[in-house]
Amino acid sequence: MEEKKKKMPNTTITRNTAEFSQMTGNIYETVAVLTKRANQIAAEEKRELHRKIEEFSNSNDGIDEYYENREQIEVVRRFEQMPKPALVATEEYLNHELYYRNPAKEDLEQQRMEEMEEAVIANQEVAAE
Repeated sequence: MEEKKKKMPNTTITRNTAEFSQMTGNIYETVAVLTKRANQIAAEEKRELHRKIEEFSNSNDGIDEYYENREQIEVVRRFEQMPKPALVATEEYLNHELYYRNPAKEDLEQQRMEEMEEAVIANQEVAAE
C-alpha cells in the first residue's frame, strides 16, 4: 500500500467533475464512494501507525528513551508526509482500481429483470394460445 502512496501527488489538483460521474452516473454517488474509501484508508493508516508506535513503548530506559522518542517522531513525520486518504481514494477511482457496488441499484436491476422475464413468459403464453 505504501508503494501506491509514494507515486501519488501530495497536493490537490483541480478535476473535471464529468470524469467522476461517468462510472457511477451520479456525482453524489461518486462522492459517497470516495468518502467511504478515504475512511477505509485512514483507518488502515491509523492502525499501521499505532502498531509502529507500540513497538517503541516496550522498554523504558533513560538514555534509550531519548533515541526511541526520536525514532517515534521520525515515524510520525513519515506518516504525516503521506498523501491524504481523499487523494489516494480519488486516484484509485480515476485509475479504475476501486471496486464499488450499490446494493439499492442491484435490487432495482434484479426487480426489472424479473419483471421482464414475467412479461416475456406472459407474451409467450398469449402467442401459444
